[in-house]
Amino acid sequence: MSVNANKENMKVFSLNSNEPLAKEIVEHIGIDMGKSSIKRFSDGEVQMNIEESIRGCDVYLVQSTSQPGNQHLMELLIMIDAMKRASAKSINCVIPYFGYSRQDRKARSREPITAKLIANILEKAGASRVITVDLHSPQVQGFFNIPFDQLIAIPLISKYFIEKSLEDVVIVAPENTGVIRARQLGNFLNAPIALLDRNRIKEEAIRGTDIIGEVEGKTAIIIDDMVDTARTIKSASSALMAKGAKEVYACCTHPVLSEPAVSWIEESDVKELVTTNTIKIPEEKQIDKLTTLSIAPLLAEMMLKVQSNESVSPLFE
Repeated sequence: MSVNANKENMKVFSLNSNEPLAKEIVEHIGIDMGKSSIKRFSDGEVQMNIEESIRGCDVYLVQSTSQPGNQHLMELLIMIDAMKRASAKSINCVIPYFGYSRQDRKARSREPITAKLIANILEKAGASRVITVDLHSPQVQGFFNIPFDQLIAIPLISKYFIEKSLEDVVIVAPENTGVIRARQLGNFLNAPIALLDRNRIKEEAIRGTDIIGEVEGKTAIIIDDMVDTARTIKSASSALMAKGAKEVYACCTHPVLSEPAVSWIEESDVKELVTTNTIKIPEEKQIDKLTTLSIAPLLAEMMLKVQSNESVSPLFE
């Protein structure tokens, strides 16, 4: 941890999406959690109150835009406004899982670019900086006109797999957009990569899967930025086993786990799914195949470096 950070002027507040992660972060930083309350009127309107002075302070708001995403986004926007009106010096939004980043372009006519809209709204509300982890589309950084830091979880995930001492490993990208991510993990594990060439008819249907690369007799590790419904993991693990893979693991940064993800993971040929706690996983979705690594130390280190005006580039290496 950085030792030069001005912690006296630093306050961290947790909103509702991932309080356990926020508590871990402040424990690593060595400060108390900021005091605030979030209530709702009978019709669902959000009412917030900051219960301590933050005048002239650098505040950090920890909030993932996970399910229910729109509700958590609205909470964040209201809290930003509250901080601005309470004379905070800077308002740093720590958004471990940045929703809407899949909507980064117009893929068809008359579609919105929602990621850009979210960037505009956050800036207009008064955010000074955004800190996030593993965007689905890295170019979303360019939608912001304020400092934007994207951390990557691959070093954390790679350390876990190195400690497992797996043999004959091959890293598998589930689609062509994931090749860079697979190569990064492959470099850490000193392993080759393979690519699943999935032939889609519709977004929700996959007609066939071809595998580019050698997987026979190897331990395959599928890597993706998020697991939503787990359709990809289920079909990819089946295809890899059919091609002679010895066993299949999977890893991702964001455990979105929309229905029917949990049942499909349990039914799949995946031996273990390794993920992080950027999204709070409900108790009913905690299954034996799921291993969760904490991203809190990395986020805490980033926040301390920002607070002390130190270079953050070592955290990207």
